[in-house]
Amino acid sequence: RSLKIWDNTTAPHSNGITTPETEKEPNRVRNTSEATLYIFPADKAKATGQAVVICPGGGYGMLAMDHEGYEMAKWFAANGITGAVLKYRMPNRHPEVPLEDVEQALRIMMGLEAGATGFTADKVGIVGSSAGGHLAASASTLARTKPAFSILFYPVITAVQGKRHQGSFINLLSEQRTPEQDAAYSLESRVTADTPPAILLLSDDDKTVPPVNSTLYYNALKAHGIEASMHIYPSGGHGWGIRKNFKYKEQWQQTVLDWLQGIDK
Repeated sequence: RSLKIWDNTTAPHSNGITTPETEKEPNRVRNTSEATLYIFPADKAKATGQAVVICPGGGYGMLAMDHEGYEMAKWFAANGITGAVLKYRMPNRHPEVPLEDVEQALRIMMGLEAGATGFTADKVGIVGSSAGGHLAASASTLARTKPAFSILFYPVITAVQGKRHQGSFINLLSEQRTPEQDAAYSLESRVTADTPPAILLLSDDDKTVPPVNSTLYYNALKAHGIEASMHIYPSGGHGWGIRKNFKYKEQWQQTVLDWLQGIDK
């Protein structure tokens, strides 16, 4: 089931993109100006009462819709958790745009807005990979409607020089952004007592998004007394998502399912 949330005309803000969406490679979507939710219903026999809004990565310049989107949603659904993949609008230097998309997606899956009748859940969490992890952590820290929990794969968290993934912040804010903007979107400094529990999964040898992004967020959660778990795998680099060739795929899957059971108690 797919559900168009809104586009640049109907959303609170526009990202200013007026040219068509492109997909030069399969499932690598660029230039998005319309937010769409793709819902994969939970296997009823295993239903946990949970759902997740899934934010694929792509450096805020494109979306990796397969291994960080649809395929992940199918796996969650098979394990009793409704997966809703969000094709969010690219910020195009309008940082409020992806955040309002993900907040609306959460509200829809919570049943607070119309559109997902029959697919809503009592507990709606968020999943994000890479820049999608920054968006998921933004929803957890900056949004008014926050997810119940977050699952972050090798997330972009900080804009601090020497620790950041520069490309994501150029696309989100601009190359000429101010130190104040960097600080506002460095999410380790935006954690509060209201930030939901998180599990972080990443590789020690990630050369794209430095692992310190995850440790900064984990430490901030712990400083506020928030339940958190972090799993740093020895190898794998960046961007593995649910790919079969990631050596620790079965481990992360079991870890996530165990953690989701635990936070429900």
